[in-house]
Amino acid sequence: VQLQASGGGLVQTGGFLRLSCAASERTASAYTMGWFRQAPGKERVFVAAINYSGTTHYENSVKGRFTISRDNAKNTIYLQMNSLKLEDTAVYYCGARSGSTVEFTTTRTWDYWGQGTQVTVSS
Repeated sequence: VQLQASGGGLVQTGGFLRLSCAASERTASAYTMGWFRQAPGKERVFVAAINYSGTTHYENSVKGRFTISRDNAKNTIYLQMNSLKLEDTAVYYCGARSGSTVEFTTTRTWDYWGQGTQVTVSS
């Protein structure tokens, strides 16, 4: 599975962005997909995940601000990011893992990664 992320950019605090991640093959009913992020000098950490049934899981700091969704017909997931904060600045990576469990949040439990897209939040 190849993943192509897009939609990053520069935004002011309180603003919004929508990230997209397109998969190269049919991922519906086979993969959970999600987003991680990596700030400079820090490890890649979990942000959100969604399985083929639409079950979601979020990291606590983004709950209520970020929404993950997927379009199985397009093999694409989205991350709507609202009320952005300075600490949301990072490279955002989309990932895919076999199965339907959305609670796996460590990078080693995910099978495929996209190339990353930069999100920069400025004051």
